[in-house]
Amino acid sequence: MTANATQTSQSIIPAIGRILMATIFVFSGVGKALAPEATLGYIQSVGLPFASLALVGAIAVEIGGGALLALGYQTRLVAAGLAAFSLVTAFVFHNAIGDQNQLIHLLKNVAMAGGLLQVVAFGAGAWSLDAATGRKAAPLAA
Repeated sequence: MTANATQTSQSIIPAIGRILMATIFVFSGVGKALAPEATLGYIQSVGLPFASLALVGAIAVEIGGGALLALGYQTRLVAAGLAAFSLVTAFVFHNAIGDQNQLIHLLKNVAMAGGLLQVVAFGAGAWSLDAATGRKAAPLAA
């Protein structure tokens, strides 16, 4: 592989990763928006107050955050927020680890948070609005 081909593949891979990570958030947010009663019932079943507000917040975070992540805008901040959202929802909604389905959802959310933290650490990559607008942030210090 030539140096040019290597640079191209390395610069597009973060964009593909961001889009793949964003997909689950956007689909989940749209699903909540299209069937709010089911989500409201689930939120209420775990005893959270202000279920309607939580629903609106979840839809906004998932659709808005997913779209911003896919586009690579304010990527590190958005990825950090989605990682925190993923962990909170994992432990609030999927903590019945004796149920195989809930355990899988918990681990999925934890894995998503791990992937998002990679985005926080390494940034959006070359194919992003951050790069296009000059927001190529330096790697985070240890």
